Amino acid sequence: MEFIYQDTDIVVCVKPPRVLSTDEPGGMPELVRQALGTEDVRTVHRLDRVVSGLMVLARNANAASELSRQIREDQFQKEYLAVVHGHPKEDSGELRDLLLRDKARKMTTVATEPGKGVQEAILTYQVLAKNDTMSRVRIRLQTGRTHQIRVQFASRGMPLVGERKYSALEDPCEIALWSCRLAFAHPETCEPMEFVLEPPGVYPWVDF
Repeated sequence: MEFIYQDTDIVVCVKPPRVLSTDEPGGMPELVRQALGTEDVRTVHRLDRVVSGLMVLARNANAASELSRQIREDQFQKEYLAVVHGHPKEDSGELRDLLLRDKARKMTTVATEPGKGVQEAILTYQVLAKNDTMSRVRIRLQTGRTHQIRVQFASRGMPLVGERKYSALEDPCEIALWSCRLAFAHPETCEPMEFVLEPPGVYPWVDF
């Protein structure tokens, strides 16, 4: 485990790809407990199993409650870096869709109209760099739907590099979606906290 920050209330670490963010065998809370030799570690926000990058976990019930409140009230900021196939029409903008989660298939799809289980999904993005076939983008979520970033870009013909579920392309890498920035108020002291971390120096990140 790679730890960025820790105190008696929170721990900020790097989630590896293909590790669950929830409290299940082999998940992030269990791995952090083992690494720190502590018992109380709680998930307050999730990253898809295949996604990696910055993640904050709570070390007691009060911290978990306060961070969860900040998330509910949009006081908790999460930003991502991604590499997508193709180039967005605009170098910055907003993507807004209606998404439907199929729990049986563990898939999310874009819905054409409101209905049962349909939720609005909003994100903003900025293109940071381009090459002939790919774009590196910074993304800020306005909503937190399951697989939101992956589905919203794939539905526009720009699947993430390394995507397996929503793309037919076969890329020789893990999915290029990285949790690069977290910002929130410390759950005990209310001090503003910000953590920023660049993705690893591997394909496709090094192609820009």
